[in-house]
Amino acid sequence: MTRPPMPDHRADRVPLWRHLLLFRRDILSAQPDKLYRAKMAEVKLPFLHSVMVNTPDLVQLVLQERARDFPKSNRVREGLRLLLGNSVFVTNGTTWARQRRMIDPAFEGGRLRDTFPAMWAASEAAAQRLKPGWTEVEAMTSHAAADVIFRTLFSLPIEDATAAEVYGSFRAHQRAAPILNLAALVPLPRWLPRPMPRAARATAGRIRALITGMTEARAQAIAAGTAPDDLATKIMTTRDPATGAVFDTAEMVDQVAIFFLAGHETSASALAWALYLVATHPDWQAELAREAQAIRPHIGGPAPDFGILRQFPRIRDTFREALRLYPPVPMMVREATQPEEFRNRPLGQGAQVIVSPWHMGRNEHIWPDPHDFRPERWQEDDSRARARDGFIPFSAGPRVCPGAGFAMAEAVLILARLLAEWEFHADPARVPVPQAHMTVRAKDGIWLELRLRQ
Repeated sequence: MTRPPMPDHRADRVPLWRHLLLFRRDILSAQPDKLYRAKMAEVKLPFLHSVMVNTPDLVQLVLQERARDFPKSNRVREGLRLLLGNSVFVTNGTTWARQRRMIDPAFEGGRLRDTFPAMWAASEAAAQRLKPGWTEVEAMTSHAAADVIFRTLFSLPIEDATAAEVYGSFRAHQRAAPILNLAALVPLPRWLPRPMPRAARATAGRIRALITGMTEARAQAIAAGTAPDDLATKIMTTRDPATGAVFDTAEMVDQVAIFFLAGHETSASALAWALYLVATHPDWQAELAREAQAIRPHIGGPAPDFGILRQFPRIRDTFREALRLYPPVPMMVREATQPEEFRNRPLGQGAQVIVSPWHMGRNEHIWPDPHDFRPERWQEDDSRARARDGFIPFSAGPRVCPGAGFAMAEAVLILARLLAEWEFHADPARVPVPQAHMTVRAKDGIWLELRLRQ
């Protein structure tokens, strides 16, 4: 059994300049090892007051019980504003509430079942693109997840010219503008210009121009009565029950940008780590492959019934375990709107409160063997309680990801389709190092050898 890789950790005490340098390089390796055991961590400087809450009661307080008192920090917007504008991911208050009222219906009830054939088509295409030999699987899962988003959102395969250009531009933007930058945590004065790399500005502008074109074309199709019944049509025609208004084109561009980021980038990250974990645990992979054989009769044909996902409990638990160990968004930043007191420590108004899915998922007070890959833990009697306390890859409370069910269905289907036909093998000398970019990615990619299953 191979223990999943972890980043290096800094010493408990380092000079501020050293901490900032480490943070700029990678937020995960800039944290001390003790945070897997600490109940709270605090940084208090003349220009920064920040706490990381690391116990279930405080996490629940911030994300659920008093979520209105801890809105998303405006600092988070700094790394995202070029691409996401005023999307639901960064807004607060009445604007956010209005956006959620209009977005949530697209992911409720039978809508997930309705999108399943498009997910299947993307899964089939992903499996057919594979070839035997060594493959960088982060690129492969990015391609597959982007295909799912385009098919379910705009009824377009990724081979479509515009979809392909959006995907390529997004990959370039990811390299140029990581989400977790210094501006997200250090409260710089609002009047101070935020430097943005020229490449990031160019790629973000190109992505938004392409999405604008797709959105305008869809609006015309809706007006003509020829629009397909996909997620974009559903969102663009859903009226705010309070005002009767629909999203205009500019608002829809913001929302599409976050759907692409959240629905593609995060799924791609977790899928890649899931495949690595499977590759480094061959006995467990053999069990998953046996489970995945239920999908073989459908290969090359129409989509199976949505209920087939119930036949893959071990694959689902494997993906849950990958999300616990490698949550795509490792940290979430909130802001106190009033003076608070956490664990007898005073927090002033404007203090930043960090909730870390990375540390909660590996919290030594919640999870036995927290750094080990143990997917069978999800069948243990206390798994529900542990998940309630420490499993927050999709956040929690009113701001929980509306596409959580979508992401789980997509991942289970793709994993089942790939494992039914392919074996994945890892090179013990080529261990990926997790780093926080836009999501938790590997420093030099994740390389696996693919072999057709006999």
